[in-house]
Amino acid sequence: MNAPTLRVVARITARPDTLDEVKAILLAMVAPTHGEDGCIVYELLQNISDPTDFTFVEEWASERALDAHLAAPHIAGVQPRLLQLIAKPNDVRRYRPASRSQLLH
Repeated sequence: MNAPTLRVVARITARPDTLDEVKAILLAMVAPTHGEDGCIVYELLQNISDPTDFTFVEEWASERALDAHLAAPHIAGVQPRLLQLIAKPNDVRRYRPASRSQLLH
């Protein structure tokens, strides 16, 4: 059986006064990421009731693929600017499927 994929949920909270710039930065990360080796899912969501709340839902083939993503210029290169625009530290969590039946899909 293949190793299970790695799932990531990353929440980013913009300050209200920086919402448009944060959204533009996050959207610009999507297309290049889709072309990365090992990227299975990379989706940006915006909370309907709180537009400052963004969430990336990601699936990666391996830890190595995720590490390469995090080091890529379109990710690492925007982090210093993004850190100046957000309301609180990003909440990034890594997951693996918890049950065997999930691993079989």
